[in-house]
Amino acid sequence: MTTDDAKITPEPKDPRKGPLSYLSGALTAGLISWMVFGFSKRMVVYFAMRPPHFSSPIAQNIAVTLKTLLVGLTFLATFSSGFVALGLTLLFLRSLFTRRTEESA
Repeated sequence: MTTDDAKITPEPKDPRKGPLSYLSGALTAGLISWMVFGFSKRMVVYFAMRPPHFSSPIAQNIAVTLKTLLVGLTFLATFSSGFVALGLTLLFLRSLFTRRTEESA
């Protein structure tokens, strides 16, 4: 390929994301966060109402560890998607108040 060929075919440019993309992403992440938070609350109530009862201390420790891991993972998913929603909301607000130099999608 010569340098003349590169000049003839311009590389396609992807359009920049606009405020509507940020808003839809923020709403989606917020909805996911709200749904996972409800699931997390129900999981905490479920495990609080049904504590593990095993005669073996090793089995008891494993059950408590798994319970803690599951509850922790659901709350991690809740707050991760919540922070994504917060970040996209702030990006949406910033995109409303800044001037665009290129065409938005």
